[in-house]
Amino acid sequence: MSRKFVITGTDTDIGKTVFAAALTAALGGSYWKPVQAGLADGTDSETVARLGGLDPARILPERYRLKIPASPHFSAAEEGITIGLDDLDIPQVDGPLIIEGAGGALVPVNPELLFADLFAHWALPVIIVASTRLGTINHSLLTIEALRSRGLSIHGIAFTGREVRDSEQTICAMGAVRRLGRLPMIDQLSPTTLKAAFDANFSTADFGS
Repeated sequence: MSRKFVITGTDTDIGKTVFAAALTAALGGSYWKPVQAGLADGTDSETVARLGGLDPARILPERYRLKIPASPHFSAAEEGITIGLDDLDIPQVDGPLIIEGAGGALVPVNPELLFADLFAHWALPVIIVASTRLGTINHSLLTIEALRSRGLSIHGIAFTGREVRDSEQTICAMGAVRRLGRLPMIDQLSPTTLKAAFDANFSTADFGS
């Protein structure tokens, strides 16, 4: 069975998209960002394609491309767009599929729907990306609790940043989640350096490959 994963984060700007690029490339999968908010500085799909060294055919088009870099519910309202659940059905692809949310799990998709609710609707396993910076224990455990309260299966947690062993161990023990690995800071980020960092710190066997 082809593996499908949802990627969410404990916050914004923590390396979630970089991890998604590495995982998509490692699994030979396709990538989908259903809602992109903010276009001026480039999109997450463009970042994943570049850093993953992916064939453009493996980057699925966003269902919503919003200009304003803000929570999707706000950006859509400002642009006179209504984001509907019926428009967010999972695309059918051959092979693994990596789906990336926007920001954290409790970011609103529209005034009545959070991303965590959308994930529950899809009923796919979720991978949490968590920075090791200060505050990560609280942010991670809150994210775990929010996802589990909706009956979601958490496949594991992927850390980003420098090693903070106590924080990582505490989150995995208290949250009862599997540690998938940690993507370190990469000075010269490129498809080659990202692949090397992922291969050194993660095992594709943990993702069913």
